[in-house]
Amino acid sequence: MRRGDFSELAVFIAVAEAGSFTRAAAKLGLSQSALSYAVRTLEQRMGVRLISRTTRSLSVTVAGERLLRSLRPAFDHIESEIAAVAALRDKPTGLIRLTTFRYAAKSVLWPVIARLLLEYPDIEVELSLDEGLVDIVANKFDAGIRIGEQVQKDMVAVRIGPDLRMAVVGSPSYFATRTVPKTPRELGEHKGISYRQKTGGGLFAWEFEKRGEELEVRMNGPLIINDGEMLEAAALDGLGLAYTFESQVAPFVADGRLIRVLEDWCQPFPGYHLYYPSRRQHTAAFALLVEALRLKA
Repeated sequence: MRRGDFSELAVFIAVAEAGSFTRAAAKLGLSQSALSYAVRTLEQRMGVRLISRTTRSLSVTVAGERLLRSLRPAFDHIESEIAAVAALRDKPTGLIRLTTFRYAAKSVLWPVIARLLLEYPDIEVELSLDEGLVDIVANKFDAGIRIGEQVQKDMVAVRIGPDLRMAVVGSPSYFATRTVPKTPRELGEHKGISYRQKTGGGLFAWEFEKRGEELEVRMNGPLIINDGEMLEAAALDGLGLAYTFESQVAPFVADGRLIRVLEDWCQPFPGYHLYYPSRRQHTAAFALLVEALRLKA
């Protein structure tokens, strides 16, 4: 079947059901001459007259009636399927693939995902936890969640969390035999639990700032870890000082299991952002997730 066959068949149905080229033209938004040409072309190709026309009347031939009876159910089915597919544009459904790291997933992403999956059973979420930075385009993720300063400039970034702060903490047993540091320069006298970054493999530097003075400290210590929860566990066991997210250790500081130091040297920085390619056409499910995560002012 040629490319134009479907449009010619649709014109024939419209004219046959309307009983008039004038009414069919008004319904389709086309000229009467265009409709007449389409029907005549269809008749010539099929080798049979489908519509009898005079200057005053129009009637469908026997061949035309037969064709109309066979075409109408098929076109009804096509129209219903097109409507169903178009409805998917507005219905939250389908798979959303996300990449982030564990703490961001637990603190900002999981509460939203849990609620959406309960409210919209046709949504599916694949969540990949990776401490390293992932190329979301190459790995076919819909979006990623990272700290604002880590988001690439060519991505759309949506702020989904408040500013963050780091904290330096140690256990009471650790400080039992050591002096509490008053400035980052005194950290050289202490043991640090170092975090090895999965992207690049380097040790995470402890960054401090106070009244415009910026300091970066690389700690020496008996333990290097590449997992945030194990970092906390090591600090709780008195193995050294840990440098981690303030909110992550806040419960332990509140109940006295950890002691926070150098708080005035830990300044806020941009929090979590959802990021994704600007050129990608997103589903209703993804749009719903973005709006649910978006930080409200």
